[in-house]
Amino acid sequence: MSNAVVKKTLLAMAIAGAATFAQADVVIGVAGPHTGAYAAFGEQLWRGAEKAAMDINAAGGINGEMIKLVKADDACEPKQAVSVANRLVDSDDAVAVVGHFCSSSSLPASRIYEEAGVLMVTPASTAPLLTDNGLPNVFRVCGRDDQQGDVAASYIVGELGATRVAVIHDKDTYGKGLADAMKSTLNAYGVQEVMYEGLTRGEKDFNAVITKIRSVDAEVVYFGGLHSEAGPLVRQLREQGSKAIFMSGDGIVSDEFVSVAGAPEYVDGVLMTFGAPPTSYPSGAKVIQEFRANGYEPEGYTLYSYTAMQVVAAALSNNNLDPMKAAEWLKTNSVSTVMGVKDFDEKGDLKVSDYVMYEWDAQGKYQQIN
Repeated sequence: MSNAVVKKTLLAMAIAGAATFAQADVVIGVAGPHTGAYAAFGEQLWRGAEKAAMDINAAGGINGEMIKLVKADDACEPKQAVSVANRLVDSDDAVAVVGHFCSSSSLPASRIYEEAGVLMVTPASTAPLLTDNGLPNVFRVCGRDDQQGDVAASYIVGELGATRVAVIHDKDTYGKGLADAMKSTLNAYGVQEVMYEGLTRGEKDFNAVITKIRSVDAEVVYFGGLHSEAGPLVRQLREQGSKAIFMSGDGIVSDEFVSVAGAPEYVDGVLMTFGAPPTSYPSGAKVIQEFRANGYEPEGYTLYSYTAMQVVAAALSNNNLDPMKAAEWLKTNSVSTVMGVKDFDEKGDLKVSDYVMYEWDAQGKYQQIN
């Protein structure tokens, strides 16, 4: 082979290599319940992350490399979460994950990501243990159940003046954890719950538990869990004549709550804790307008997911795509997002939580009331 041919061959290889590098992807998983009973939340996570990735890529990507999203469906099942976490790490070569949604999925998955050196930013998992575990790679752009429970209990005692409170949960990490956090603060106020009971995810007939609720003459029914059980529970309460105020947490922040309840009339007056309205931040106005122009209302956790993607991108871009250096960077640097500036503490929690109270109305919509 002549020197000229060798040079041409080497040049071609160099050009091909440069092209491959230029087209390299930054793989980021979007993990959550993309199928099953809680798929409405998975859609919120996917829409937010997808829109953020498109906007970041349009602006040049992360250090010139394009984001490639991989959908990881855990169905809010811990075992399935472990499976998809391993797949993201071993097969997809993800450097970061936006997710998971359910705390019961995030907890086991977080350890897999920590061992693999993958950055994890959840838009929605609120169990305190997730960040109390001390894993250096785990962050959340939402609040914690102990913070949310405080707001709920304070409202029950201070605003409603209720003393007969039935506490129901779905036995899951999130649902039971939220119910227990609310109960703890309620007890600290000197109010002892008149009932404390768990039901099983997937149940549709709650007659037995409703009979008990009515027998203790509850003024407030507090439910720790997701919309799939909350909807039928509140409907059956009303059908059986209970006038008790129904309150829950951010697990019902979806239009699906109305659907599974059967009609807007059944959710009228339901109270719910959730972060301050995600659509109220001026920094998100353009993105919200673009969502709506495409026929989608960014409800629930959509903008939380967009925010999580912005956090991931900022951290990776400032640390040469090194996930663990990015994690350390987040603990000492602020990130501007569509939901304002986010600052994290050493645990990976937000330094400022913004839970407020919402009320559902007879049209099946919710508005902030406190």
